[in-house]
Amino acid sequence: MYKIDILLKQKEQLFHTNDLALLWGLKNTNTLYTTIKRYVQKGILFRIHKGFYSVVPPAEVEPLRLGVSFLHSFAYLSCESVLASAGVIFQEGKYFTLIADVSRKFNVGGADFLVRKMKDEFLYQSAGILEESEAKTAGPERAVADMLYFQPAYHFDNPAAVDWAKVKKIQKEVGFK
Repeated sequence: MYKIDILLKQKEQLFHTNDLALLWGLKNTNTLYTTIKRYVQKGILFRIHKGFYSVVPPAEVEPLRLGVSFLHSFAYLSCESVLASAGVIFQEGKYFTLIADVSRKFNVGGADFLVRKMKDEFLYQSAGILEESEAKTAGPERAVADMLYFQPAYHFDNPAAVDWAKVKKIQKEVGFK
């Protein structure tokens, strides 16, 4: 089977260089990079960032999905991003806030991302995390619990919009307290 057939039959649209090597069974890096270069030139693959590619134009991919895929580890949307959309804080962030096992800032596909590092013992607890279509997203109460984990004295602009009993329940389930 041709490499292009293997690539286009995949459900996933975003790939790192290592993903393509595994997918195509290539161990020789020269062959891998030459194949990628040719597919980019032909418009089969789109280079989003060094070592990160898509089979659809990057403008057609949801920015949150790009960020989580680019990070290449378990992550979910939380903190400022969720709190602003829920009306708990009034400042709109200029970036997507992700929670993962690393701490970093990056821009991919024209969107800015801030990644906050959380200990593994808390990160993989699913309490209050929703399965959205593009990525996992914290519910408002989980986002409040996460924010209090990072900044215990954080000021919420609209505390009345928060179900504090749910926050305490999630904090207990996750193990924050």
